[in-house]
Amino acid sequence: MVGPFVVVVAALATAWIAVKTDDGLVTADYYKKGLAINQTLISSEQARKSGLTAGVRLADRGLFIRLQATAPGFVLPSLLLVSISHPTRAGLDQTFQLRRTGDGYRSDAIHLPVAGHWLVLLEDDKKTWRLLGNIVLPANGETIIGSSEKTN
Repeated sequence: MVGPFVVVVAALATAWIAVKTDDGLVTADYYKKGLAINQTLISSEQARKSGLTAGVRLADRGLFIRLQATAPGFVLPSLLLVSISHPTRAGLDQTFQLRRTGDGYRSDAIHLPVAGHWLVLLEDDKKTWRLLGNIVLPANGETIIGSSEKTN
């Protein structure tokens, strides 16, 4: 009798824990998040179709980004939205806007104190396209993000 009694008590305890605790992975606005994921995929696809590439040079002195597109008629934006994030240290993440100056986008106000792996997200101000890439610091020279191949 002790065996079945222990199983019943364990089942009741498990049911109580399941009812009283929060399911952290379930979100109330799953539909909105799904739409946002679809928009992200569309934006990434638009960058790929345009043959958009970015040359990113990130150093102690700041950040320089050079954009190029193979699609005819592609107009470089006057404002570039940039997010630089560390995969494991969210306190070091930075988001900012860069204005076009000459042949690229430049900022001297960016300081990344930690060497290592960084994720770089580039978007135009209307968020019609996006490029996501990786940079490993310290980096010598320019890191290319995106693909220059245009496919239909």
